[in-house]
Amino acid sequence: MSASRPITRRAFAGGALALALGGRSFAQGFAGLGEAADGFAQVTPGRQFVFPADHGPHPEFRIEWWYVTANLVDAAGAAYGAQWTLFRQAMTSGVRVEGWANQQVWMGHAAVTSAATHHVAETFARGGVGQADVIATPFQAWIDAWQLRGLDGFDAQTVAPLELKAAANDFSYALQLKADRPLVLQGDHGYSRKSDRGQASYYYSQPFFTVSGTITIDGKPIGVTGHAWMDREWSSQPLAPDQTGWDWLSLHLPGDEKLMLYRLRQKDGRENLFGNWITPDSRSTEIAAPGNSITPTVTTEIAGRKLPTSWRVTLPERGLAIETTPLNPKSWMGTSFPYWEGPIRFSGSHSGIGYLEMTGY
Repeated sequence: MSASRPITRRAFAGGALALALGGRSFAQGFAGLGEAADGFAQVTPGRQFVFPADHGPHPEFRIEWWYVTANLVDAAGAAYGAQWTLFRQAMTSGVRVEGWANQQVWMGHAAVTSAATHHVAETFARGGVGQADVIATPFQAWIDAWQLRGLDGFDAQTVAPLELKAAANDFSYALQLKADRPLVLQGDHGYSRKSDRGQASYYYSQPFFTVSGTITIDGKPIGVTGHAWMDREWSSQPLAPDQTGWDWLSLHLPGDEKLMLYRLRQKDGRENLFGNWITPDSRSTEIAAPGNSITPTVTTEIAGRKLPTSWRVTLPERGLAIETTPLNPKSWMGTSFPYWEGPIRFSGSHSGIGYLEMTGY
């Protein structure tokens, strides 16, 4: 296992300045995501998404990420996971400044997981000097040599085809992502609530990628195929100050249905459950919380703490009752903002694969 101080995509908003610039302490909400965002644009219902423009950055908002997870198998059927993320954090609001005075900090996060190992790498960059950025047309997101870019025939409505690359000391990957269905808007037509007090993000996904390519672990190249999921989110204050973390699932269901589900935890023990059910024709429907549940069933001791690494998920109105199992229960990121993230399988009323992210434990 390797770890170059990685943090989760949502933790980055609070951590980028502290890690990259030696800055302040963030006390409000998990990793500062509940901190007030005076001067930045606010998320409100009813936004009209425009593509390809919305594949690019939104510097008027404080926090943003481009995020891919891939469930992969080799020729012998062994399972792997791959992750690539690019984060943008605005240090101050106002008109964008070029050069070294640019307000944006960027972070790249790459990972590969097998049943026995979990490899992670991270890199930082300052905006305005070409080291990291995102261009909507032709689509390209990069930090140093890590990149997610559109290939010939790129379609802004499907966000495909794409090439995904990253490399570190002990792992690398080069993957091609294809999709034949449109992206989907999460939450209420892209307005994703995080609390009952107004916190929200703009959120869309492409959950229908098929993947092929090569991952390399400790010098050994492995041909892989599988399924991938891309998330795009931006906000200025996505959490309330008393929210301590979340448990997030992206699931590939039988018949090409998809499920995105997350539980946000509060200091007083209460929780909020949000999600979307996605049909094979890209229709995305927000899931009502009453009667639905996500409950831990198995805990794993990691880094001196116990984490819920297996879950029971029930959505009665959808006839879904499943149990999840991690590929590698030790998929722990022991970093400045520790979290767990890795590929999972599930069985029960439905069976399939997906990814789990847990923060704030």
